[in-house]
Amino acid sequence: MGKLDGRVVLITGAARGQGEQEARLFAAEGARVVLGDVLDEQGAAVAEDIGGDRARYVRLDVSREEDWAAAVAVAKEAFGPVSGLVNNAGILRFNELTATPLEEFRQVIEVNQVGAFLGIKTLAPEIGAAGGGTIVNTSSYTGLTGMAYVGAYAATKAAILGLTRVAALELAARNIRVNAMCPGAVDTPMANPGLLDPAGITDEARDAMAELYKRVVPLGRVGRPEEIARLALFLTGDDSSYITGQPFVVDGGWMAGVSIL
Repeated sequence: MGKLDGRVVLITGAARGQGEQEARLFAAEGARVVLGDVLDEQGAAVAEDIGGDRARYVRLDVSREEDWAAAVAVAKEAFGPVSGLVNNAGILRFNELTATPLEEFRQVIEVNQVGAFLGIKTLAPEIGAAGGGTIVNTSSYTGLTGMAYVGAYAATKAAILGLTRVAALELAARNIRVNAMCPGAVDTPMANPGLLDPAGITDEARDAMAELYKRVVPLGRVGRPEEIARLALFLTGDDSSYITGQPFVVDGGWMAGVSIL
């Protein structure tokens, strides 16, 4: 018996990184998964690898309401009523706050914040009609504390925590639980663009990055996307049946404080 047997879950940003690992783990635990992304070739390949009886890929620009409606239609046609959502899609831009162009700030808001809002707005009625289920929003360590040079990103991730709490209050009567994950540094192409071209990363750069995480993260390393996926599984499954409206930090101890050792 899988932890998600009988569930149909839509996961955004599922072509790679955390979303891909969530899709693979959820399918392994018995769910039917719909992978939404704008990276069509990669997303379709992941869905095919998981298997047609378990997964479908759909193009989903999370900032477009019509794309959300189309994704729900694909999910229902392929697998039936949807009972879960993982709002994973997100983008990250590094910039000094006062040097951030307005267009860039709005772009980050459209994907990270509006995308999560539209996911909740579109899927909550579907999940409620299915008898209840779960929504897992992906916030960030930076949604709970500051970090220089990621102002737009941090602003959207803090907003996602607000959306999570309000949704949890409003949707509890429909038997929908809503929680948020707050990852720290995770080894994905979003946080580490060098993964897109490993041959272009020097050994010195790899060593410098490893040394940075060893210094600032108590567990001494960057997180792995499969570790975030396991938290998403916990919040989507029955093991968290009495939890809603909460942020869950998964950061290797980064937020625990500053070490002088």
